[in-house]
Amino acid sequence: MSGHSKWHSIKHKKGAADKARGKLFAKLIRQIEVAAREGGGDADSNPTLRTMVQKARDASVPVDTIERAVKRGTGELEGVRYEPVHYEGYAPNGVAVYVECLTDNRNRTGAEIKNAFTRNGGSLAEPGAVAWQFERKGVVILDKAAATEDDLMLAALEAGAEDIEDQGDTWQVTTPPADLHAVRSALEEAGIAVASADLTMLPTTTVALADLGSAKPVLRVMDALEDHDDVQSVYANFDIPDEILATMSA
Repeated sequence: MSGHSKWHSIKHKKGAADKARGKLFAKLIRQIEVAAREGGGDADSNPTLRTMVQKARDASVPVDTIERAVKRGTGELEGVRYEPVHYEGYAPNGVAVYVECLTDNRNRTGAEIKNAFTRNGGSLAEPGAVAWQFERKGVVILDKAAATEDDLMLAALEAGAEDIEDQGDTWQVTTPPADLHAVRSALEEAGIAVASADLTMLPTTTVALADLGSAKPVLRVMDALEDHDDVQSVYANFDIPDEILATMSA
């Protein structure tokens, strides 16, 4: 697992507090609205919406809240119109950062994202500066106890998975974006419990941050960006040893 994936997983486990949960709900609802507006309100024919709805259900977003978000996206209910926008930049130590947002005011969001970078020692870059260092993938995470490697390979690879990695206490299954739902469904049909399944951006190369001094300023940028209400996802290509991540998350 890349350092950022591990850090995100740790933050997710710590995010059960009401404030963090409320912010997560708001971001998921916004993603559902945009997916419904761009691809229609039928999850069966809109794979992006299907993924976002499943993600919201995994986070225990109420069903009626999800349904209202879909209706706002399709125009059946009134709501704010959000549009996707992404930003690229660098954290300290040359770490590449890719930020996905949904906003109703590009100028405001752009200025605030730039500020989040600069006040924490990073810098905003021109479009295309770091995007080439990432590739869109589906990622399924399972607890290690959920399946043996043989059972996991049998179910996942036949459904279209590209890779299975042992991440210590979890398995990480990587898929082409279009096959994420099929792989998740195949695992569940095989009786294998899925901890999470999401579309993500995986780095093609990583920057090793081997000590606390180099890791702290990078994670400070990550935290500042992830805390912004318009930010949906932040991806970075750092790789931090587990023991340092554990120290910082304690």
